Amino acid sequence: MREIPKLQDADLRDKIVLVRVDHNVAKEHVIKDPFRIDMTFGTLFNILSKGGKLILMTHVGRPRDKKTGLIDMDPKYDVKPIVKYLERKLFTKFEVPDFKEDKVHGGYMGIDTGVNLMIKELRKGKIQGIYLPNIRWFRGEEEKGMEGAKFGEQLAGLADVYVNDAFGSWQPHTSTIAPTRYLPSYAGYLMQHEIHNLDRIYHPVRPFLAIVAGAKFDTKIGPLRSLLETVDYLMMGGVIYNAYLCAKYGVEIKGIQEDDLAVAREFLEVSKQYPGKVIEPPYVIESETREGKVPGKFRELDVRTLQPGTKLNYILDVAPHSFKESFVKDPIMKAKSIFVNAVMGFTPRFFEGTKTMYLLINQNTEANKMFGGGDTLQELRTLLPGTYIKAVDDPQYYFFSGGGTILKAIHEGCVTGLAPVRALIEQPGLLR
Repeated sequence: MREIPKLQDADLRDKIVLVRVDHNVAKEHVIKDPFRIDMTFGTLFNILSKGGKLILMTHVGRPRDKKTGLIDMDPKYDVKPIVKYLERKLFTKFEVPDFKEDKVHGGYMGIDTGVNLMIKELRKGKIQGIYLPNIRWFRGEEEKGMEGAKFGEQLAGLADVYVNDAFGSWQPHTSTIAPTRYLPSYAGYLMQHEIHNLDRIYHPVRPFLAIVAGAKFDTKIGPLRSLLETVDYLMMGGVIYNAYLCAKYGVEIKGIQEDDLAVAREFLEVSKQYPGKVIEPPYVIESETREGKVPGKFRELDVRTLQPGTKLNYILDVAPHSFKESFVKDPIMKAKSIFVNAVMGFTPRFFEGTKTMYLLINQNTEANKMFGGGDTLQELRTLLPGTYIKAVDDPQYYFFSGGGTILKAIHEGCVTGLAPVRALIEQPGLLR
């Protein structure tokens, strides 16, 4: 494999550097865990120390409706909370440019000439940095064909050099792929570090346990099938576990859609080829409402007693004493490698299952413990702040900035299966 171009080899003096980061940590204007921002500081400090001038871009949330294509410009998707945090940490003032909106479909039509003056001022040192608006507010970010190609050229036209430090953004979107076609392009320090630590996943010390949760089974089916081939044990949580229960026990659980159920049935058939690998936490919490933990409206169920045709309300957590059962506890305590991309309950009110699981994982003092994904890290920090703080400097722990990226990397079988990484390696300038 051709070596990935590294930031430390780049000449950045007096050059504008377009950096794709994954600063997607703001929800409803609040940053609960700045970990993914902090992890990019090495890259940003290096660029500034070498005389580079920063233009940053990230996505925030999912403002685009996949069915209609409409883009929601609600301020909850704004980068402003991220910019304020960065300015406090870097002592660097960032300007956020504005662009023309598409009044019909929402979002920005593209990068127009209104930004040219700001670029000139950045080159002259009159402003310190630029942070583009939410990159998913631009119509060309998730578009293919001419729309995406045009936006890619516009992005590249802003800068002299491109750096990708967004390991957590594995999707082949315009901002993670297109600039490599036009600009000298490099992997930032976070990207390099994450790729290096993927070896813990590809060559784990065994037994290897993976714990995965998610809101949609259809987006996880590929990685879950690959995990069955890779790991010694697999535990699921959240909606994907609920869909699995529906498929296995022939029950109905409120909120489980037919498309997820169909995929869960497919996964169930595949899992039969790997007897004993799937761990099923036996006790779950059923609730009549998702609005809160209302006394008298939630109860504990043993999934092993469920009868086909039973109709259930929402299943919003795994009950804590599931983790006292030996067939659940032993694989966690005996594992030598544990990958966690999971919040077991519907937080913040249904959190006991997640907290109990994290505590049990922490009790395993011999395993390499790898956590990935913004929600996973945020809940670990919220529920067990002392454990989180210690884990940051504990060599037995590693926090990946993108849980979905790890699942994608497992599914692809190699790091070049990640399109943004492949784009850096195969950039035209290296092929000449």
